Formats: sequence, structure tokens, C-alpha cells
Amino acid sequence: MPRVLSIQRTVVTPGDRAKFLERAKARAAHYAGAGCQWWLFEEDVLPGAFLEFTEARDAATLRSAHASAAEPPVDQTRVYQQVELPQ
Repeated sequence: MPRVLSIQRTVVTPGDRAKFLERAKARAAHYAGAGCQWWLFEEDVLPGAFLEFTEARDAATLRSAHASAAEPPVDQTRVYQQVELPQ
């Protein structure tokens, strides 16, 4: 079954990093409760440059989770569907 995901890039200053990570914990809990997987990655050579990935089983679940988030992604319209490769 194909999955869908969204990606958000955020850059925070060193002074805002701790606050950002606290808010990220709340986002992780929200998306887990909405039936999604959520990951946060930080660029290894650029501290404070983050990528958030949110994955769900279908677009409706993902869009619903974004719509009910306290801090929804900037562009909720970009949803990527997994591509099944030919055998």
C-alpha cells in the first residue's frame, strides 16, 4: 500500500534551538496521536537547519493531521505519494 509524506524545512538560530526542540516534541506527540509517523533531522554541517518528515497511510490522514496541528506546515498542499517501482 502506498504511503504519503510531507516535508518541511526550518532554520533556527542557536538561541532558538532549545525552544524549537521543545515545540518539536509537541509536534511528534500530535502526529503520533493522529496516526502518522514523524521524524526530525538536523543538517550535520549546519546546526539549526532542520527537516521534518510526516508520513501517513493516505493523503486524507496526513492532511487531517496537518489541519489539526497547533503549528501546521507552512505549505500543507505539498504531499508526496510513494511510487511503486515496476517489477
